[in-house]
Amino acid sequence: MDSSVHLDNIIMQFGDFTAIQKTDLKIESGEFFSFLGPSGCGKTTILNMISGFLDPSEGDIKIGGQSMHNVPANKRPTSMIFQNLALFPLMTVAENIEFGLEVRGVSKSERKKASDRLLELVALQGSGDKKVSELSGGQKQRIAIARALAVEPQVLLLDEPLSALDLKLRQHMRTELKEIQRKTGITFIYITHDQGEALTMSDRVAVMSAGKIQQVADPITLYRDPHTAFVASFVGENNGVRGKVIETNDTMTTLDCGPLGALKGRTQGALQLGDEATVFIRPEHFRLQSENGMHTLQAIIEEVNFEGAYLTLNANTSTDQTLSIQLGTHQFFEALKKGAAVSLSYKEEDAIVIAGYDHV
Repeated sequence: MDSSVHLDNIIMQFGDFTAIQKTDLKIESGEFFSFLGPSGCGKTTILNMISGFLDPSEGDIKIGGQSMHNVPANKRPTSMIFQNLALFPLMTVAENIEFGLEVRGVSKSERKKASDRLLELVALQGSGDKKVSELSGGQKQRIAIARALAVEPQVLLLDEPLSALDLKLRQHMRTELKEIQRKTGITFIYITHDQGEALTMSDRVAVMSAGKIQQVADPITLYRDPHTAFVASFVGENNGVRGKVIETNDTMTTLDCGPLGALKGRTQGALQLGDEATVFIRPEHFRLQSENGMHTLQAIIEEVNFEGAYLTLNANTSTDQTLSIQLGTHQFFEALKKGAAVSLSYKEEDAIVIAGYDHV
């Protein structure tokens, strides 16, 4: 069954405010797709248009190749899991799961079969008679998933469903969600501001800012090859050093970064001599020992944090910019402390140069 979702040149306006700029995007059938961005970027608005709670001002939503124009939310082949889960506290677990089927007139015996099957899917066999209040946060999350899947949607919409869970439980539920999606083969569309969630679970991610999709790619590509300064700074931690282009070609660009000297990185997009641009260097790409082909920055350590498997340093440059550095703990030595001068080196192919200064 085709469960693809096509945002066909949609625009969403509220009066004079454009919440979603013109967007054309195809989400493939059976894909785990995430919209990632800060609060207010428009990602939940897109989810509400897919579900039918909002009608786009322009364009169309197509699910399985069929237009959803004038199709109400309760008639669409979608199901949604909300941030607060919205479980019914006075119902048992089984009654919660079976609710949508009961509304559709499905017989009691068939509802029971469905709830038993779904409880097994979410690894909560035998929990049907429990009250919602007896469940842990992670168990409630799984019941919300089971209830959403009971009506056999083509597309499951998830609006930041893990945000209320503690860190360890969120990390565990990432694995659970991805496994459930793999078993069911249903298209999952996931909304989050948490890059860890998006990168861990998704086949592809759309990074959004101010109602516009900045880039769509698989998680590794987003991290290694961001197309805009916003994506470079929002996805993962990054150090952005500003400068002007003094040399460029299709592969490498050199910036004049003032007192920090000439810094070089891979070229992203069209750059011309004299353009203002930013070279982005990930914290884990810095080294304290220089090798052939490396570029070097001088800095003073402000802070050293031991985090088990690695060290994070904050170091201040001569331009009063703070850089973040991540080192393996095997690189620690006694002189590595606040106030110490360090030479920070990186390989030019590990850095990327992107036009502009925005969002740095």
